[in-house]
Amino acid sequence: MTLEIVVVLVIALVAIVLFATEKLRIDAVALLVLTSLALTGLVDTGAALSGFSNPATITVAAMFVLAAGLQNSGALSGIGNLLSSAKSPVQFLLMLFAVLAAIAPFVNNTAVVAVFLPIVMAATASIGMSASKALIPLSYVSQMAGVCTLVGTSTNLLVNAMARDLGHPGFTMFEFTSLGVICLVAGCLYLLTLGRWLLPSARNPELVEHYELGKYITELRVMPESSLIGTSVGEAKLGEEFGVYVLELLRGDQKVWSPRSQTLEEGDILLARGDWSQLDELRKNAGLEMNAEFKLKQRSFEDVDQVLAEVMIAPRSRLIGSSLGMLDPGWHHDTTSLGIHRRGQVLRDELRNVRLQVGDILLMLLPESGMAGLRKDTNVIVISERQPDKAGGWRAPFALITMALVIGVSAVGWAPIAVTSLAGAVAMTLAGCLDAEDVYDAIDWRIIILMGGLLPLGIAMSQSGAAQFLVENTIGLVSAFGPGVVLAVLYLMALLLTEFMSNAAAAVLLTPIGMSTARMLDVDATPFLIAVTFAASTSFTTPVGYQTNTMVYGAGGYRFSDFVKVGLPLNLIFWVLGVIFIPVFWPF
Repeated sequence: MTLEIVVVLVIALVAIVLFATEKLRIDAVALLVLTSLALTGLVDTGAALSGFSNPATITVAAMFVLAAGLQNSGALSGIGNLLSSAKSPVQFLLMLFAVLAAIAPFVNNTAVVAVFLPIVMAATASIGMSASKALIPLSYVSQMAGVCTLVGTSTNLLVNAMARDLGHPGFTMFEFTSLGVICLVAGCLYLLTLGRWLLPSARNPELVEHYELGKYITELRVMPESSLIGTSVGEAKLGEEFGVYVLELLRGDQKVWSPRSQTLEEGDILLARGDWSQLDELRKNAGLEMNAEFKLKQRSFEDVDQVLAEVMIAPRSRLIGSSLGMLDPGWHHDTTSLGIHRRGQVLRDELRNVRLQVGDILLMLLPESGMAGLRKDTNVIVISERQPDKAGGWRAPFALITMALVIGVSAVGWAPIAVTSLAGAVAMTLAGCLDAEDVYDAIDWRIIILMGGLLPLGIAMSQSGAAQFLVENTIGLVSAFGPGVVLAVLYLMALLLTEFMSNAAAAVLLTPIGMSTARMLDVDATPFLIAVTFAASTSFTTPVGYQTNTMVYGAGGYRFSDFVKVGLPLNLIFWVLGVIFIPVFWPF
């Protein structure tokens, strides 16, 4: 083991820990990796910055713009009506799977789930089906379909780019389709049978007449005329009568963590949790008001020009890490944040100090005229609307034709996908499918920086010999059993890494290992690269292994264990299918 190998492995290990613990943002970790490699001289300046000029990085950025163009043009707006016409839950899932199978191979799956999330929730409500029976399948099938083509996920493009840098010829547009279709069909059959039975039957988080709200946390101030003055929370029996539970009492600078026996006084602030309808009923009946210090304005919920909306913090939102108290003056000034729902946690901090996380759901009050702007905001996903109004017209077919040309021209080899995707993004912008100022907002810059920052790590692992060292001391231990067993172990390693860290990071770490494994066994590297691609692109077992899982986690009211129960068998099915069919389609 040389000093270079030691340094590369230390950098990689620190990155794995940071990715798994989420102590830093994934893009910050990627930049730390890039800087460390450059400062230690493990890669030269050109190699350190090559990730940002890599065709894969350019393609992913352009694909985000293309997906936004499809969404904003209304090209997908008719899908909600189609899904709402289903006569049964099984028919609904079949229709959903068919639509995803047609779209997700060509549109980034994170964008697909963002578009389909409100559509699926509204459609399930209209047919009387629990949204929790559909949202995990939405996430899973978008991943399964995405792996069927080169451009379906950023991970596919990342592995292809790294493989080319390491001397592999790379993959064609439909290289993965044969295995992808087999896995997609098997996965859909599982979700329609055993997986459907394992999914929980939770309530649809509906608003007003269409949506029954989940458990929100808000702050209620005790007013001078309140009937609660002089009584304790326990005596008031708020839980029994209203279904509202007081988590904390705020009195000036004092916090009372167990307030049941505390006599309430004028000006006390109750940090309360419950369904919004119950919170609002308590507010009216007990002489309470929304805490003005949380910048909550008292408004009449009966005013026709006011709209209640549920919005979820998107995976790439700039609001992540911001406190609730900073939202109203700096973001959609005409909205008022009424409460927050965080899946799996009961918040006990003052709401103004709550730092937003991916998947948090905010209940907001805003003028009806402000809904259009809220829907366009890429920082949030509106999940309380049945179907956003779309401009429609000629731009919808134009966007579909443009997307077809981007894929088709690249598939027949007339131009590289990086060039066609850029041309398509420019064409959609010029046609007005999305505004020019929205182009930069449409791109998930954290993914772009992640790819640009991590690609040099793959180069360093290969050039320093670190990848070969890892292969000889891990996978090399089972090399005597043949390439089939080695393939199974590598696929399993990729599965495990992907569940607990960024899928892109797992692909970067394992792609050079796959290449070194092939050299050690003196066989073709393609089967091992395919295994890494499929394992890193399909994460089912945890809600944090893939962005689409995180997006449906809060909206569907799931527990962490729901992903384990439904996703672990599916990951094992994909593992078995990969071990069987990869050598068939790509012989050693």
